[in-house]
Amino acid sequence: MAGETQNEGAAYSSKVGLIYVFNLIVGTGALTMPSAFHNAGWLLSMVIVIVLSFMSYLTVTFVIECMASANAVLRHHRFKIQEAKVNAGDLIEELSDEDDENKALLKAPGYDSVPRNLYDIRLRVEMGKMSELFFNKIGVVLFYLCITIYLYGDLAIYAAAVPKSLRDVTCTFKPHSTGNISYRECNVTLDDAMPCWENSHINRMGVYRLYVAGFTFLLGPFVFFNVQKTKWLQIFTTIMRWLAFILMIILAVIKIAKGQGRGHPDAANFNGIPNLFGVCIYSFMCHHSLPSLVTPIKDKSKLLKLFAADYTLILGFYCLLSFTGIFAFNSIQDLYTLNFDPSSSCGDSDDSATNVPTFQYFLSLFPVFTLSTNFPIIAITLRNNLKTLTSYVMQKRKCSNMTDRLFFPLATLIPPIIVALITNNLQFLVGITGSYAGVGIQYIVPALLVYFSRHQSNFNMENKHISPFKHTAWVLIVLVWAFVCISFVTVNHIISGK
Repeated sequence: MAGETQNEGAAYSSKVGLIYVFNLIVGTGALTMPSAFHNAGWLLSMVIVIVLSFMSYLTVTFVIECMASANAVLRHHRFKIQEAKVNAGDLIEELSDEDDENKALLKAPGYDSVPRNLYDIRLRVEMGKMSELFFNKIGVVLFYLCITIYLYGDLAIYAAAVPKSLRDVTCTFKPHSTGNISYRECNVTLDDAMPCWENSHINRMGVYRLYVAGFTFLLGPFVFFNVQKTKWLQIFTTIMRWLAFILMIILAVIKIAKGQGRGHPDAANFNGIPNLFGVCIYSFMCHHSLPSLVTPIKDKSKLLKLFAADYTLILGFYCLLSFTGIFAFNSIQDLYTLNFDPSSSCGDSDDSATNVPTFQYFLSLFPVFTLSTNFPIIAITLRNNLKTLTSYVMQKRKCSNMTDRLFFPLATLIPPIIVALITNNLQFLVGITGSYAGVGIQYIVPALLVYFSRHQSNFNMENKHISPFKHTAWVLIVLVWAFVCISFVTVNHIISGK
């Protein structure tokens, strides 16, 4: 939960930490990246994704600095309490040996030993707790609202991606050519109003909504309970993810190498920029999970280099996935895996990326396997954040049993399902989630946290995790950039009427 403060837990090496961060960032957003690249143009997309990856890395360094500052504030507060107890004589009976007096006084529950530096990151301080430490009450409420909206968007994306994948695999109807117009051409997208099967009265949108209902009834009940992502589930989803990504890149490269690439993307198309902004921000998001990933790392002396390496690798991976896709296919689905759907070819073998049914169905159904396992975890995280926000607004008053067991799960589940029933446009959902709530979590919150934490955690001791972008001007740059992103996207949506 976003407001928790816990010990660091099981520790792992920097290399393992690099893999965890990579796996966290590269997720659903990566599947919508090729379509965003295709719509904005390959050259313009490359420039924008480089800029956005740098801005994301910049604010990651802000979050890491805030984690160190929060540890310092909590640790200093703890020592002050211990000192007060000593002065009052409350700890005299706990001293078993005169020679060990100083050690006993300095040891506190939750700490293995006294850190040499107050800024050592040894407690897992989530962003919610950081906001409570460094923001006023209004700031805390706004933070929880922002992350709540972001998680709602996350769930809506998942609730649409899984049914859409199932619908596109199971619906077999293909319209026939009419006159000189062939609906089987590669650049034609099947309309939701078309029938799902030959001579069927159920259209594609109707089947999609049936799958949304089935998805809800199968996974919805998990929101009413506590479910944790086990180690083996994490290993399973990681293996499935990397098999799918590597397979998609290899198949697209083979298609291009054989001279069968049909993609001829523009170098630049400014109409695609707003959606590219949202997709990229969503695809580089990891800030809300940094405390859980960073705190257990054993050697934190090279954290900034670790994240710089991760972001460089992820940037290269996104460009590789997107470039191979946009030059291999003439038309890119908003969920890239659907380009490998066995029914997506245009009637000739050159159009299909692979003729191996196992590969076709595995890639088409890949989102079903991985996103379905993540949906309950994210839903429970959202449910807990709703509880925390309500508790904070109500000044810690306890909710009734009925509210706790029924209202919060339903409040978590119903809104994203309604959104998924209304639209299956994944690129739109990812773009909106990233452009608004994503901007708040990735830019605005880290910038404000680091600004206020620098004024509230000045203990005349070096913060070894301080961001290299420590000048206040960088905070201002991030806030201005966030304002520009939101304004640009909003104006574009108003002008285009979307």
